Parts: sequence; C-alpha cells; structure tokens
Amino acid sequence: MIDKNVGVCHFSTESYQMDFLGQFPLSAIGNYLLHTASFHAAKHGFGYDEMTGNNTAWVLSRIAIEMFEHPLQLNGLNIYTWVTDVNKFFTNRCFEITDSTDKTLGYAHSIWAAIDMETRRPTLLNIEKLKDVFSNRACPIEKPGKIIAAETDDALYEPYKVKYSDIDINGHLNSIKYIEHLLNLFDLDMFRNNYISRFEISYISEGHFGMDLMLYKKALENNKYSLSICHEGKAICRASVTWTKSKNK
Repeated sequence: MIDKNVGVCHFSTESYQMDFLGQFPLSAIGNYLLHTASFHAAKHGFGYDEMTGNNTAWVLSRIAIEMFEHPLQLNGLNIYTWVTDVNKFFTNRCFEITDSTDKTLGYAHSIWAAIDMETRRPTLLNIEKLKDVFSNRACPIEKPGKIIAAETDDALYEPYKVKYSDIDINGHLNSIKYIEHLLNLFDLDMFRNNYISRFEISYISEGHFGMDLMLYKKALENNKYSLSICHEGKAICRASVTWTKSKNK
C-alpha cells in the first residue's frame, strides 16, 4: 500500500525523446522528476501558483540521481515522489523511478529552497505545513554531498554562451540545461560503452541569457568525473558523474 503522502506521475516514453541508443536520456528523466515534484507540491498546496502568490519560488539546490538501468524506447515510466525532511530554509524530496511494470530503475534525492522572487534570497519555509506531507518511505541512495572542483589547470574545458532555449519561466538558465551541457562534454563512445550510474549536481548561482560560461571536465578514479560550469572564474554549479560499463559490453 502506497503512503498517501507519496505522489506519482505516469509518463509515456516516445521514440522522439530517445537518444541515439534508443534510451531515455538522463536530462529527460530529470525533466520528469521536476514535473512530478511540481505536481506533488501543487496537490498539497505549495506549488507554483501558491508560491508566486507569496512572491516566492522553489529552486533546486542539489540533486543526486542513481540509475540501475536506463529506460528503453516505448517503455512507460512511473515517478514516485515524497518529502522526507524540512528545516527553516531547505526541504528534502526523494524519487523512485520505475518502468511500466513498476520495476525499479533508479532513485533520486533532491534538496530544494524557497527564495524571494525579487531579492533572490532564501525565505523561511512553512515547516508545519510541509510536515503534513512527510513520508517515512526509504530512499536507498546517498544524499547529495561535497563535489570536487573541476575548474583546475589540468582540466579539459570549452566555452558556452547561454541562449534563448536555455532560459526557463523565471528567466534563468534552466536546471536541466546545466545537466545537458555538462554531459555534452563526453563523446559518443562513452555513452555507447557505459551508462550513467550516478549523477550529482550542486547549483551555486543562476545563469542568465547571454552569459559567457566555461564548462570543465576532470577525470577522477574509477570512471568518475568532476564537472563544473563557471562564469568569470567562479563556479555557478559543480557536478560529478559516475559511469558503469554497459552490461552488453
């Protein structure tokens, strides 16, 4: 029996959404996670309309996604979500990703903050209201943690300018676009021979239209990479990705 405070959204995976391997890419999964979070928040009275009515907005601070396997073409997806913790400024939201038969494909653990839409500064959360939607459902992956900086002299890097298609409804660089641009630092052979078993990102500051960025990639041990997006020498996000050899390779 599903906890009444656990929300779920059902999605179809169409062929036009797939990557060149016929798999549902991590960025698309990320979009579905955000859609499910928005749906669940709105259902419980702290969604987009309610927040903007108070001149506030949710911002994603950190997220870690672990996948056991990536969904294939034309297999539907279910995304379950629930709130596990809240303090004055942050709330923890977890996700389970399953296929159409409810086989678990992965989990995600995210941290969110509420900000004032004018000052862009954090605002206090309504802890008592959020506690009403708490769930004790487990999320068996590590929480987002400290990420090693990639913006070092020995890192590979390339420039990028923020464009129209990168901008979200709040006029800032869309959180999923950060992920897309960082994964574009890898060549196709990496995707052919491996899959992303864990991706973690920490959002530090907001990107804006026309901003000149530098994207960094630094190899670590055990097929793990540290990634950064920087503006004028300062990181606006840091991420890490762990690749695992594909089962058929």
